[in-house]
Formats: sequence, C-alpha cells, structure tokens
Amino acid sequence: MNYRETYDYLKKYGQEHILRCYEELNDAEKEALLLQAGSIDLSLLGLLDEYRRGADVMARGTFSPLGAVTVEEIAEKKEAFSEVGLKALKDGKIAAVLLAGGQGTRLGFDHPKGMYNIGETRDLYIFECLINNLMDVVRACGTYVPLYVMTSEINHDETVRFFTEHDMFGYSKDHIRFFKQDMAPCVGYDGRILMEDKGRIAVSPNGNGGWFSSMQKAGLVDDMESRGVEYLSAFAVDNVCQRINDPCWVGAVLSSGCDVGAKVVRKADPNERVGVLCLEDGHPSICEYYEMTEEMITLKDEKGTLLYNFGVILNYMFRLDRLKEIAAKSMPVHIVEKKIPYLDADGTFVKPDAPNGYKFELLILDMIHLMDTCLPYEIVRDHEFAPIKNPTGTDSVVSAKALLVKNGVTL
Repeated sequence: MNYRETYDYLKKYGQEHILRCYEELNDAEKEALLLQAGSIDLSLLGLLDEYRRGADVMARGTFSPLGAVTVEEIAEKKEAFSEVGLKALKDGKIAAVLLAGGQGTRLGFDHPKGMYNIGETRDLYIFECLINNLMDVVRACGTYVPLYVMTSEINHDETVRFFTEHDMFGYSKDHIRFFKQDMAPCVGYDGRILMEDKGRIAVSPNGNGGWFSSMQKAGLVDDMESRGVEYLSAFAVDNVCQRINDPCWVGAVLSSGCDVGAKVVRKADPNERVGVLCLEDGHPSICEYYEMTEEMITLKDEKGTLLYNFGVILNYMFRLDRLKEIAAKSMPVHIVEKKIPYLDADGTFVKPDAPNGYKFELLILDMIHLMDTCLPYEIVRDHEFAPIKNPTGTDSVVSAKALLVKNGVTL
C-alpha cells in the first residue's frame, strides 16, 4: 500500500499516529514502515476492546482427567512400537519443527536462546544438544529427518548465521529449513499501538501456537508434502535432554491412530508448576498450573494416584492432515499484559519497570484442544526433561547440566 492507503487503513482503527514521524524518515525507512503497517492484523484491536470491557474472551470449559501410556506399558511394547516408528522414519513420513523464536533474556543472554553455551570443558550450545539428540535418530533409521527451525524477526539472521558458522552442527543442510514466526503488534493500555522507534512498530512473536500458520505462509507445508511427510513433531528449544522423534515414541503415536501425541512427565509433586494434559469438554487439552483448582490438584483414584498427574513438556507429534484442517479455523487469541519497551510522544525510548500494555499470542494448547484424540506418552523425567528457563534453581542451567552429565554427556 502507498502512504494514503496505509493512512486510511490505520485511521479506520484509530492508529494513524503510527505515521506521525513519517516525513522524518529516509526513503528506505518510509518504505519499511508502510510495509509493516500494512501487514499487521488490526482486527486484533477489536478483541482487545472486548477484553478491556471485561469480556471473558479466554474462558475455559469443564476439565476432566486423562491418563497416559505409562513408562511400564511403553517398555512392554517397545520392540513393536520401535519397529513401526523406524519404518515411518525410513520412509520419510516424519518431520520435526524446532520452536526457537525467543531470546535468552531470563538467562541474562541477549541472543537467541539456542546459542547459549552450557559447556564447561568445551563449547556446548543448546542448539547443539538438540541436534545431537536428533542425530541419534538419524543414525538409527539411516536417513535424515526434515528439520524446520522457527525463528522470529528478533533472532532470525543471528540464528541462521550461527547454524551456518557451526556447519549445522553436523546435520545435513539439505534437510534443514528456517522460517520466521509471524509477529503481532504491541498495544499500550490506552489502546494505541506502540512504536519501537520513529519508523518501526513495536511487535512481538505471536506465541507458540503460531508455528504452523507461519510455516504455511512460508510455503513449507508444500515442502513437507513434496517430501511425503505425514506427521510432524513440534518441540521447544529449551529442553536439552528431550528425545526428538525417537522411534518408540513415533511408533506409539502412529499405532494409536490419534490426531496428536504428547510427551508427558509424571508430576514431581501435586503443586509442580507444569501444565497438565487432560480433557476439556471431552477434547484433549492442557490446564495450566495456575488454572488448577485445589480439588483438581489433590484428586486421586481408588489406588491413591493423582488423576491430574501428567505434565506436558512441549514435545508433540501431530498428523499433518489434521493440522491443515484446524489451520482453516480461527484459533483463540490470548491477551497478555507485558512490559513493552517503546518510543514515547517526545521521542524518548522507554524501558518500563512494570507492565504497560498488551501482547497477542496463540498457544499450542489450543491446537491440542482442536484435535479429537490425543495419546499422552510418559517419559522418564531424568532422561528427557531438562528445561533451561532460569540461571539457577529449578528448571535452570544448573539442573540441566546435572541431568546432561547423568545421561553421559561431557560438558
């Protein structure tokens, strides 16, 4: 759109202030601002209006427990599951998507989180740990698994450069594709979209549920279909011990016939701060730890086992055809209050100490809920659950290093 078309589009939503400093920009900056302003989804502002009026735009349904295929049951069927999984992997039916659009801010690291070095006697990066884990599968099945790495505007160039400089950590470059996550505008408490600088709107990645729509826009669903992919796993960047597309897991999901599989871990205690896989209005879903009532937290069966007992680790395997079906629907948009750096009316860049506005996010838990069936698959905590979210303490660099060493990794 040209300037007049962009101005009219913004004015319709009361956001023409975005072009307030337009004449102060050079030609390249003007073009970039018009392109950005014309591409943002301003319909989100209507949802924000409902939220600010007190509408419960993120209401949940009725929860009920959902069990899991336990570690013991998996061990009994490991040979059969692995045979099914290996065949599917060898046939190229399984792909993987690494969700790596964020920064390592909470670690005091102003770079892509996957670049964080956890080595002690050598360099060992989070990205490298994940590739090493996936290479175990490559060696087992004799072929590379197509790997799609989701970045964001914030970290795309640095992530691609880092992988390139490290020769893809030994992975085949022909089987890795990078794509950017879609972005959503950041809005102040007054309902006005915030500016990052005079020629750029403040935006943020649109949540971990935006990965598949971002892949579609990047043309990568066509790429997967041309390769014969039928299932794809989606996993978070921060769990350095997770097994990605291991044959037993793949075989269990395929054998179940479910729309999606979810790796889960038995809760360490009833109040562990993990989202729990369950049913919501009869469909698979995730109840976040802060949504759970005291009754849900303590509910037990006749054997004394907690019924809401399996926490998700953000490692899922979806049927591609079902993902395409739900992509045609509108996913719920979650509104979250955040501290958002911005350029004020006087041209001063402000880094707030408290929340000052809203971000819009899609969540992967809603993708699970849009599926009809789900296979919860229990993993061994000390073997596959080492998330790095904090510098020290629980789910930290320190705890992850300890588990890597326990699993035979040299730091």
